[in-house]
Amino acid sequence: MNTNAAAPNQQADQNSTQSTQFKLMSGNHRGRLAQIPIYLGKNFRMFIYQTDWKVLPMSALIAGLIASVVGENMFVTMEGQFQCSLALTCVCIWNGFFNSIQSVCRERPIIKREHRAGMHISSYIAAHLIYQMFLCAAQALITVSVCKTIGIKFPTEGFITKWFLLDIWITIFLITYASDITSLFISCVVHNTTTAMTVMPFMLIFQLVFSGGAFTLSGPAAWMTNLTISKYGLVALCAQGNYNSLKSVLLWNTIFRVRESSPELKEALRQVEKAGKLDEILVRSGEAMQEAAYEMTKHNIFTCWAHLVMFTVIFAVLSVIVLEFIDNDRR
Repeated sequence: MNTNAAAPNQQADQNSTQSTQFKLMSGNHRGRLAQIPIYLGKNFRMFIYQTDWKVLPMSALIAGLIASVVGENMFVTMEGQFQCSLALTCVCIWNGFFNSIQSVCRERPIIKREHRAGMHISSYIAAHLIYQMFLCAAQALITVSVCKTIGIKFPTEGFITKWFLLDIWITIFLITYASDITSLFISCVVHNTTTAMTVMPFMLIFQLVFSGGAFTLSGPAAWMTNLTISKYGLVALCAQGNYNSLKSVLLWNTIFRVRESSPELKEALRQVEKAGKLDEILVRSGEAMQEAAYEMTKHNIFTCWAHLVMFTVIFAVLSVIVLEFIDNDRR
């Protein structure tokens, strides 16, 4: 039964490969630009017949889980904004990594054969860049739509564009796409899917640990945050959410938890609430908890976007360079 179920996919993959090889050979070493549509078409056929489309409903499911758990306080409190921003950043990185971690290594023998037949590596990677851009754009749209449907109250007016939803879509797309192309590079380096799936958890852990938000880092470890996609994604989302203007409930919640141990403290808290001073305390707490890194300025947001684009470009170029040596692979 398993053999029969796998047969259509295997046949589709074989037909796609044969079709690609035929187009390459019939064109007598087609130019770089002419080869891009060939491999782009192959990727979209695999999207349909190899069930690569499953990454789209998966991204909707993950976004729904995150939004339902931590989305209630996004744009409401500092703690809620930070938690949801970190969670969304991790979701984007997961989506990007999962999109392309196996996309190259799973067809490495085919790439080697077609490269010898006249395929340009730059054309092959360019096709993947376009295809992965489509996937990441769709995932970003799905993530924003699901979060809004779940009940996250997004601001209406944007800070960079006229629409806030477009602003945050750009950030989510750039995080996802930078992660995707980073993973594409890893897929070009490793030689099989087993190794690729083994490496991916370490990549995720590295992004989380050195995000600069999940853990307090100092010294060389703090500098390592500059090498992560997660740092710039987290900063951009917090800045877009106007983190420094929100209330902080951390101090109040901490005091509230220990009120039972002190009758005087319990009475003091009751008097604060009775006098209507709670909101003022939360505002003052927020002012004391402000972070310069999360300042809501166009320069800050554009800087984060620029770093995410830089990661994308660097790993795209490295992917081409690494795969150019595929003919030397003897393993």
